[in-house]
Amino acid sequence: MNVLVNKIDGLLFDKDGTLFDFHATWSSWALSLIDLLSEGDDKLRTALAASMDFDLELGQFRPTSPIIAGTNREAAECVARALPGRDVEELEELLTQQAAEAPLSPPVPLVPLLDGFLAQGLALGVMTNDSEYAAVAQLRAAGIYTHFQFVAGSDSGYGAKPDPDPLWAFSNRAGLDPGRVAMVGDSTHDLIAGRAAGMQTIAVLTGAALDDELRPYADVVLPNIGHIPGWLAE
Repeated sequence: MNVLVNKIDGLLFDKDGTLFDFHATWSSWALSLIDLLSEGDDKLRTALAASMDFDLELGQFRPTSPIIAGTNREAAECVARALPGRDVEELEELLTQQAAEAPLSPPVPLVPLLDGFLAQGLALGVMTNDSEYAAVAQLRAAGIYTHFQFVAGSDSGYGAKPDPDPLWAFSNRAGLDPGRVAMVGDSTHDLIAGRAAGMQTIAVLTGAALDDELRPYADVVLPNIGHIPGWLAE
C-alpha cells in the first residue's frame, strides 16, 4: 500500500485508456480512419495499418504503436508516411475532427465515480496527448466536462507527456502541492511524467500496456479507475 494514499488532494487523469477504454474506443476509430483514407485500396489500407502499427487481423493497435501515447501531431506523422502526397497539417486537422467523434467506451460509469471524488473535496483534471479540442468534445459527450477544473491537450501550451510541465500546470491551477496529486494513466508516458512532476502515480490496465510494463513507474496498478475509491480508503 502507498503510504501517501490518504494524502491525495487531486487526481489528474489521462483520457485515452484511462477515462475511456483504449481498444474499445480507439481501435474502432482507427479502423474507420484507415477505411476512410484508403478509399477501397487494399494495398493502401495495409500500408496505413503498418504506418500506424495497427493489427488489421486483430482489429487493434499493437502495444508498440507510437500513436497510443503520442500527440495528435505524432499520429498525423505516422499516417502521413503511408500518404506521401498529403500534408501533415491537413492530416492532423482531419485526425482532430475524427477523434472528436470517436465512439466512447468508459470502463465504468463515470458520472457517479467523479461525483464521489468531488464529494471528497478532490480537485480533478485531465491531461491528454490528444488535442484539447478532441478532449473537450469527448468529455462533453460523456457528460463529465464540468467535473474537471483543468482540461489540457498537447496543443494547450503546457507541453506533452512524458514532460512534467503540463502536470505542474494542473497542480498550479488547483493550488496543490504536486506531492498531494496522483497522476492516473495507462501508459508509461503518463507515469514517467507523474514521477518527474513529483506526483503519486496510479496505473490502470484499460490501455494497451501490460502490468509488467507499468509497475516499475506506478505506486499502484489497478484494473480500472473504478478501483481508485477502494484504494483511497485503504
